[in-house]
Amino acid sequence: MSTVQANIQLEKRLNVVAYIVSAVVLLLVGMMRRYKVEIPGIDFSFLPPLHASLNALTAVILLAALYFIKNKQVENHRRAIYAAMTCSALFLLSYVLYHFTTPETRYEGVGVWRTVYFFFLITHVILAALTLPFILFTFTRAYTGQFARHKKMARWVYPLWLYVAVTGPVCYLMLRPYYPN
Repeated sequence: MSTVQANIQLEKRLNVVAYIVSAVVLLLVGMMRRYKVEIPGIDFSFLPPLHASLNALTAVILLAALYFIKNKQVENHRRAIYAAMTCSALFLLSYVLYHFTTPETRYEGVGVWRTVYFFFLITHVILAALTLPFILFTFTRAYTGQFARHKKMARWVYPLWLYVAVTGPVCYLMLRPYYPN
């Protein structure tokens, strides 16, 4: 089997993993508002600032990754993308844990700020859900050495991922005054 054929076979297997991971994440996110799990003696209320920090760090790393690839620093770009994916994965694990164990905090702002908050929140949530598999597919294409296909997909996936990474901390900062003390 040629290297190209092997890479295409690997991509197919990794795409199946991406579909499964995406489905599991979406299922968990859909369930976390309906089901609560109590873990006696552990208070996870410290997590929202961590979520915002991980998202903000992801955004900064994504900007660095763009800088690196624009300046033909491919190895630095690769490292930055691995770091951004790690931050996003840690965020996701922490976010799901928090929402399965902690009551929901509701936004109580009024007027134009309420509209702004819900605009950011709704677009953030929808784009996060829609882009997750495509982030994984884009990564898979680079990982399997299909750089032309990777670049073609990354041109539209990257700005969406960056938007999600930026709007997460914005939503947190807007919701912060309403968290219980």
